[in-house]
Amino acid sequence: MKNFKLLTDLQESYTELRYKTSWPTKTQLIKSSCIVLIASVIIALIILIFDQIIDHFMHFIYGL
Repeated sequence: MKNFKLLTDLQESYTELRYKTSWPTKTQLIKSSCIVLIASVIIALIILIFDQIIDHFMHFIYGL
């Protein structure tokens, strides 16, 4: 019984993926990818700056 349920679920998933999903155009995909890339670089730089500040602070504390 569960086997049939699994097959039914797979068929419904395929149908939804094939016919009901709207896929982005190439231009939309490139724009979204660029936004994600830029945001990732900005967040990485912020983390780097905070890490350097904490590192200098800890060296100052341990140097006393």
